[in-house]
Amino acid sequence: MKAIKNIAVCAGIIISMAFTTPDNYTLAKDYTVTIHGTSNHDDWDETVGVVTGGGLVNINKDGSFDLNAIHLKMEVKSIKSKSSIMNSKTYTALKANEDPEITFTLTSPVKAIKASAAGTMVSAGGTLYIGGVSKQVVMQVKVRMLTNEKLEFEGSHAIKMSEYGIKAPTALLGMLKTGDEITLNFKTNFIK
Repeated sequence: MKAIKNIAVCAGIIISMAFTTPDNYTLAKDYTVTIHGTSNHDDWDETVGVVTGGGLVNINKDGSFDLNAIHLKMEVKSIKSKSSIMNSKTYTALKANEDPEITFTLTSPVKAIKASAAGTMVSAGGTLYIGGVSKQVVMQVKVRMLTNEKLEFEGSHAIKMSEYGIKAPTALLGMLKTGDEITLNFKTNFIK
């Protein structure tokens, strides 16, 4: 009888672990990441062409889910604007040769996110690394569970380049000056 109880307890633990073991998710190719900024002449936008990433997600018994880990890498030299001069200025300002990637790493898991077709707003705390400088940030992100195997993340985050030791790019012998604040906009899908 004792052996049967022990087997039942072990089976319960194994089943419980199956529901609590996080699954690996990978960034899908259908992402959009852009950088928006201003200047004394006009607003400007750049698109980040190469982004990779992954995460650990746990689906809970009640249908909610936990974001246990998220990590994103953006290749600096894949950032493009309409102007090749602006591209070159961006790479110089972001120190692309010394630090070729911008990264974001979730540092605080986000627990018990309610699945919703409209999406759920969450605060995602993490480390943003740009040009050799790491800063703790909190991003407001709308998370949608499209299926148990696909999650959508959408949001934006404003930063000041000067906080990362980045000198705002200028052009035309200093006549064109970009503003210090830029906004990182993103819409990404992670798949199991």
